[in-house]
Amino acid sequence: MGEAEEATHIVILPSPGMGHLIPLAEFAKRLVLYHNFSVTFTIARDGPLPKAQKEVLDSLPKSINSVLLPPVNLDDLSSDAGPEIRIYHTVNRSLPSLREVLKDLSSTNRLTTLVFDFFGVDALDMAKEFNLLSYIVFTTTAMGLWLFFYLPKLSKMYSCEYRDLPEPVKLPGCVPIHGSDFFDPVQDRKSEDHSLILHLSRGIRSVDGILLNSFMDLEPDAIKAFTESGDLCKVPIHPVGPLIRTRSSDEVTANECIKWLDDQPLGSVLFVSFGSGGVLSPEQLDELAFGLEQSEQRFLWVIRSPTRKSATANFFDAQSLEDPFSYLPNGFLERTEGRGLVVPSWAPQIQVLSHGSTGGFLTHCGWNSTLESIVHGVPLIVWPLYAEQRMNAVMLVKDTKVALRPEAGEDGIIDREEIAKVVRSLMEGEEGRRVKSRMKELKDTAAKVLDEDGSSTLSLSEVAQKWRTHM
Repeated sequence: MGEAEEATHIVILPSPGMGHLIPLAEFAKRLVLYHNFSVTFTIARDGPLPKAQKEVLDSLPKSINSVLLPPVNLDDLSSDAGPEIRIYHTVNRSLPSLREVLKDLSSTNRLTTLVFDFFGVDALDMAKEFNLLSYIVFTTTAMGLWLFFYLPKLSKMYSCEYRDLPEPVKLPGCVPIHGSDFFDPVQDRKSEDHSLILHLSRGIRSVDGILLNSFMDLEPDAIKAFTESGDLCKVPIHPVGPLIRTRSSDEVTANECIKWLDDQPLGSVLFVSFGSGGVLSPEQLDELAFGLEQSEQRFLWVIRSPTRKSATANFFDAQSLEDPFSYLPNGFLERTEGRGLVVPSWAPQIQVLSHGSTGGFLTHCGWNSTLESIVHGVPLIVWPLYAEQRMNAVMLVKDTKVALRPEAGEDGIIDREEIAKVVRSLMEGEEGRRVKSRMKELKDTAAKVLDEDGSSTLSLSEVAQKWRTHM
């Protein structure tokens, strides 16, 4: 591109939550660094910007501009409205403010494209109004995207709840998955959540393209199936992942965790963390503590105060003021001293996963965390809590075979004996050796897809060219 030529400008509208902001921020960085685009982030919110999200935006290159849209009011939503409903309305009610930003930008820039995630599907009309291309960054798996495309068909085929289906569902190119493992918002078909997901799944069929945060070697059959599906999927799908953070910004907490890891044997530590939003019940927290203790393995555990409410209690930064250590079994910290380190609320995940002493990751299966573990070659114990995490867990155990999964009892609780057994199996058993070997292969391919001639790099270049030439 000639120096005198005006840079192509795109606008990105992420929905609230770190799981959406991080991949979109990493995507923006690639456009700026490798394709000479200029980018404006427009941030929808319902109050002050949470500290973690502000840190992500502050860390972006100076050539990426951020505009905080005026906060919207969600007071009319019912008190039991789930996170998906709140996210959707936050984005949807911010669209009039987005229109004003697009007006200003289009008068002074060569604006070609509006990028959003699936909660922003209603911005499609605005893209048409300003003659912009519309692209979704789909922040989870190809399997999850297939369920979005399949859902309108499934809702006509079956009248029962998906968890009551007699047989697993076979999505194109995916391992069979039982309806009970579909993502949370579709589990009650009479709910507002289910209607919302159906609305979004119909909307994504009309965008100009979908950028998938996955890569060919991770989900080869599911990704190939998009080009062979006929009428089921006519939208061009571009795998551009893994879109993950390359470093953490907080060095203070890093010191405690990393110094401790420096003193542990190679590959000996299990990292335990349930992401930025996940929390356990008091009973389950107790069982996890005893399970880690009984496993006799080294561990680094990021702990939060438990809750009897939803597993997503922390999703909107509703941080508990209680001391999470007060919920641990009596004497636990003393009995595991030296072998385990427990830290409250947060750890520098990228530094932990890339550390030589980390040999496993017990995770809630959020897709950001999953991709980070793949990039750093750390095998998994999957413990899904909410959203699409059960779908991710099925894929990681049965398809990619890089994870072990503990089984819950009839009461839904995973007991200490099961936890101890699975932890030992991953860290020193034969099954653990198999998943470690498979994860090492995936780590190598994840690096190659981002090489100059790698599949994800070429996929993004193709999209960038379309955006650059759009008039």
